[in-house]
Amino acid sequence: MDSNLAKIRHERSVKDFPGLKLEDDEYVEFAFSRAKVCLFLILGGTAGGLILILLAFLLTLLAQSMIDEMGRHFLFIILFALLAAAIIIGVIALRIYRGNKLFITNKHVIQMVMDTLVSDSINIIDLASVEDASFRQNSLLEKMFHYGTFRLSTVGDETTYTFKYSDIEPSELKAVTKLITEAKKISKKKKED
Repeated sequence: MDSNLAKIRHERSVKDFPGLKLEDDEYVEFAFSRAKVCLFLILGGTAGGLILILLAFLLTLLAQSMIDEMGRHFLFIILFALLAAAIIIGVIALRIYRGNKLFITNKHVIQMVMDTLVSDSINIIDLASVEDASFRQNSLLEKMFHYGTFRLSTVGDETTYTFKYSDIEPSELKAVTKLITEAKKISKKKKED
């Protein structure tokens, strides 16, 4: 690739992805996040919970004549607590959803995984050390909503890195495989020189 074009792509990647520590001649080829269906499930679950709690508020207001004032206040406190919990759980789930990313640069694979608010990890893998890239769907839901597990296996220590709930397209998988092959050729050429 032309060095001017590589420099422009590097500058663009640094601007678009400020949290990544890219080398001088490194740029992002692909940026993957979790599948959109996960986002819809989070938002749908949170909205469903909020609707149920609001319906319980409405039923409590309609049943004022059957519940004494102390019982009504107690129910309102519980419902407010449930409402706050539903909102907090939704916000945490969104934060975790956004905290999971996979970047494939011209030199590395950078995987950011967040399982909980306090448990996250970053894996940086040399692209030339990746032996195999694959995408797997294990259930009917995964096939219907086109998401699955993206896997990268490395040479040497035989580590497998997985990126679950991914919606990588077959053309993207093919392009990633091509990048891996090119990185191996460049690495081999450097070793020979």
